Amino acid sequence: MKHNSEVWVFIEQRSGKPADVSFELLSKGRKLADNMGGKLKSIVIGDKVKDIAVETFNFGADECYLIEHPDLHYYRTILYSRILDELIKKEIPRIVLFGATVTGRDLAPRVASNTKSGLTADCTDLKISDVNYLNKPFKDLLLQIRPAFGGNIIATIITPDVPVQMATVREGVMEMHKVDKPKEVKIKEIPFKPEETDNLLVVLEQHREESKVNLKAAPIIVSGGYGLGSKANFNLLYELAHAVGGEVAGSRAAVDAGFITSERQVGQTGVTVRPKLYIAVGISGAIQHRAGMQEANKIIAINTDPDAPIFEISHYGIVGDAAEVIPKFIEAYKHKLK
Repeated sequence: MKHNSEVWVFIEQRSGKPADVSFELLSKGRKLADNMGGKLKSIVIGDKVKDIAVETFNFGADECYLIEHPDLHYYRTILYSRILDELIKKEIPRIVLFGATVTGRDLAPRVASNTKSGLTADCTDLKISDVNYLNKPFKDLLLQIRPAFGGNIIATIITPDVPVQMATVREGVMEMHKVDKPKEVKIKEIPFKPEETDNLLVVLEQHREESKVNLKAAPIIVSGGYGLGSKANFNLLYELAHAVGGEVAGSRAAVDAGFITSERQVGQTGVTVRPKLYIAVGISGAIQHRAGMQEANKIIAINTDPDAPIFEISHYGIVGDAAEVIPKFIEAYKHKLK
């Protein structure tokens, strides 16, 4: 089967609002397509979502496939996967990217299995490379890079035996940026053909509670680890965050210990953030945590253990007890502003 040199990005949307991760993937997809000398195409499925299709060109799309129909208002696995299966089997793109969201994690494996494509979940990086594998040359393989074995190693995965390579990527891992000169808008509208099986599942109503915490948007994050010792000690972090206008976060160990809620967890199993300033307090800095915050502009680490791995990536390190250091921080900050 001959594939083309196209990178496709599935654009996730909910009630007409596109997911940030889809635009992050377009930014990455643009680079991958350029590396292959190919095209970047966005796939937009929904009802009355043409404005989202147009918006994808600001993030580097060369072309967009738009599938609109009232039946597609809500994400439903059977319908969405059928549309993608048909498109992929017909066009055979080289790469298809999905956000590792609830929707993406439901959709990608079904499409990969139906189209017999390679799929790697939760990638933290993607590259294009020619690879010699078992003494055979393979051109333009997608290097699917992700932590493995609990994050103790970084694995590079290839799927050389299939024409279509797929990956899911978490929110915040890739940088989102608009292109300087968007391409001319080229939208190909594809008709949707309903089938009898479509209504095996019907969405009667949906209830959603938006997360009240938006760590990804916070310019300053004060994050605590298990080393803080107690939930009460986390109050220090809230005081510091309040003083500097930041958000409070925590490591997996702090969440497991009940010091902080899981929606504030940064790391491989939490959110990935790139704030201007990340203050890590009592966080040893396991690779799983570093995967979620190492792209921060500036990292300040406070820890009683001088050999904590967090100091390897921090720009400034303070060896000391948070209970003594943080009040001094707050005092100095307030004093400086007077």
